[in-house]
Amino acid sequence: MPAHPSYSSHLDPRLLRAFLAVAEELHFTRAAARLYVAQQALSRDIRRLERELGADLFVRTTRQVTLTPDGERLLPHARRALEAQDDLLAAFGRTGPYGRAEVERPLLVDVNSPGLVSGRILDLARELAPDCELMARFESGLTGAAAELLAGRLDASFGRFAGLDPAVRARLEQQPVRYERMAVVLPEGHHLAALDAVPLDALAGEQVYAGAGNPRTLEWTALARQLFEGRGIEVAAPAPLAVGTEEFRRIMTKTRTPVLAVVDFPAMPGSTLRPLVDPVPLSPVSLVWRKGLVHRGVAALRAAARRLAADEGWLERPSEGWIPATDALIMMSRI
Repeated sequence: MPAHPSYSSHLDPRLLRAFLAVAEELHFTRAAARLYVAQQALSRDIRRLERELGADLFVRTTRQVTLTPDGERLLPHARRALEAQDDLLAAFGRTGPYGRAEVERPLLVDVNSPGLVSGRILDLARELAPDCELMARFESGLTGAAAELLAGRLDASFGRFAGLDPAVRARLEQQPVRYERMAVVLPEGHHLAALDAVPLDALAGEQVYAGAGNPRTLEWTALARQLFEGRGIEVAAPAPLAVGTEEFRRIMTKTRTPVLAVVDFPAMPGSTLRPLVDPVPLSPVSLVWRKGLVHRGVAALRAAARRLAADEGWLERPSEGWIPATDALIMMSRI
């Protein structure tokens, strides 16, 4: 414990944010990248906080960073204090600590799907926070996006939260957005294309593409394997890894392989999209962001998702719908 604690009636919230970033990353370089500050500045803030509290908060070695018992004790208090401050500032339209107006950095959002859900949320969020810059990108796959979120290179994404490794989920926050009905994209002339809807059992004997071999979409491939299990449907072998919607469409058109998708999936040349039924498989979509991230853009995304879900019944689960049990539990949480 520091020998001469500097007791103060005022604790700079910036120091608590620095502490929270290191406590969640357990790595000073990653925490500094997450906060967009130099590592030396972050280390100075942690040392200052330790002096003001009169306690050592971290054990630092050349190999790892861990919380001390005092650090563990501070963690929930720091989270509550910062949440309270953020709520207060948001209520008065303020954007920075101490009531000073600040220029916020752009929020980087991976829409992660060529469908309409994430795009509509982003559009509404931009309307709700017109002076906040929300930058969109499309890479596809929450597994890949989660790694970028934890590295501080991305701020928010969308996808199947239950499909992430539990250790990764523990470092992220999520808000359920929608149960998306799943569909199949059939090549032109396929014998099932004449149907208005395709019963799952009608796909028995088919090989259906579901992102196998793409390390960024492991959560989607795993969902497909659970859906196909016991139905005689195979996950198609890996295709050449396509980056971007247009290249994906070109590859799928060339291979003529049925593709597992959602009902809002954009049309592809030479193909027909048909909803799946008997049962209706559901793709659970969450808005996902890094724990401890405070930005008005995240608040706008969450508000937009809540409004659209309420207005359009996105979180009303169909009685005939199929969804894995773990996904169902996560989608029932409303933070």
